Amino acid sequence: MEKIAFIGGGNMASAIIGGMIASGWTPSRITVVDPNADQRNRLTAQHGVTTADEVASAAAADIIVLAVKPQVIAAVAKQMDADLSGKLILSIAAGVTIESLEDLFGPVAIARTMPNTPALLGLGATGLYVNDHTTDAQRMAAREIIEAFGICVIVEREHLLDAVTAVSGSGPAYYFLMIEEMIRAGIILGLPPEDARALTLQTALGAAAMAAQGDSPEDLRARVTSPNGTTHAAIVSLQKNGFGEVIAKAMTVCRDRAMELGRG
Repeated sequence: MEKIAFIGGGNMASAIIGGMIASGWTPSRITVVDPNADQRNRLTAQHGVTTADEVASAAAADIIVLAVKPQVIAAVAKQMDADLSGKLILSIAAGVTIESLEDLFGPVAIARTMPNTPALLGLGATGLYVNDHTTDAQRMAAREIIEAFGICVIVEREHLLDAVTAVSGSGPAYYFLMIEEMIRAGIILGLPPEDARALTLQTALGAAAMAAQGDSPEDLRARVTSPNGTTHAAIVSLQKNGFGEVIAKAMTVCRDRAMELGRG
């Protein structure tokens, strides 16, 4: 049975571990390395996993998850000081390229991911790229881990992770902004703040749930947009004011910034 070690026990690591246990992983197969004693105690109490404070202890695992800030990874590699042949390194550190990881850990199997914050609720949307040293079995293992806390999209070129960042990595913030503005507009139109919030949030949930059933967004929009009706007036106003262009430009700027950060 494969064993997995998390280096870093923060919120994202805890979310992944919770999803893995819910999908069948036994806590005895999971170790979390974190220097913070309170963090270790919390993870043991919450998930029943083994914890440690020395990075070197992670080398005994078959899969090592780098769940630390990007600037800490070089120090982690130095502390590891072990032969990682045959092991899989799964990185959730934003902006750290496969080349950089190979320079630090050597020519071993590496999977680079780009999760997003809804992973904390088991609703993550994550991009995955693996290097040439990764076997089919390791690739499948990485995918199964990711799917324990949401959906996984495998990309065939590493640079496409920057596009994943623009769509799903940063995407929740776009929706949060839309929700903010709809609540604000509802209040301006006369609704009490609590009603504007409740109606906006339920509408967002309902729209996402309908779109997830399989029909295209275009078809769904057409069904609720009667010619010359209220929704039609709103949609025409959005399109006339460049709604689509604003979204596309924002996502392109996001992608470009992700590329800059990846180059260091």
